[in-house]
Amino acid sequence: MNEFVAVTSANTVKIFNIYPRKGLIAAGSDADLAIFDPQTTHKISAKTHHQNVDFNIFEGMELTGVNVASVSQGKVVYQDGDVRTEQGAGHYIDRPCFAPYYGAMEKRSAATAPSAVDRS
Repeated sequence: MNEFVAVTSANTVKIFNIYPRKGLIAAGSDADLAIFDPQTTHKISAKTHHQNVDFNIFEGMELTGVNVASVSQGKVVYQDGDVRTEQGAGHYIDRPCFAPYYGAMEKRSAATAPSAVDRS
């Protein structure tokens, strides 16, 4: 279960350098919650999407596991196919260019960099 959350959500906010502001359920964080039913099946169709498109490359594919509800900013914004968002409720989140873990990557690269061998 934890790996599913990491693959579908937590890793993304880390890549975009907005963790722990997003992607963490803790005081001071702003995580959106998705309630997932792993048993329900769903067939992908552009006719049932909440997007203004008439085509989906996955049209007709059947999936097991469905999002049944989503909570954002403490409000239920999706439940059982009903989108309940309000225009203007979202807000911009600044994404700094380099995440803190880049420093660790540079240190590792420097430590494992090839070096000349003195054969004199």
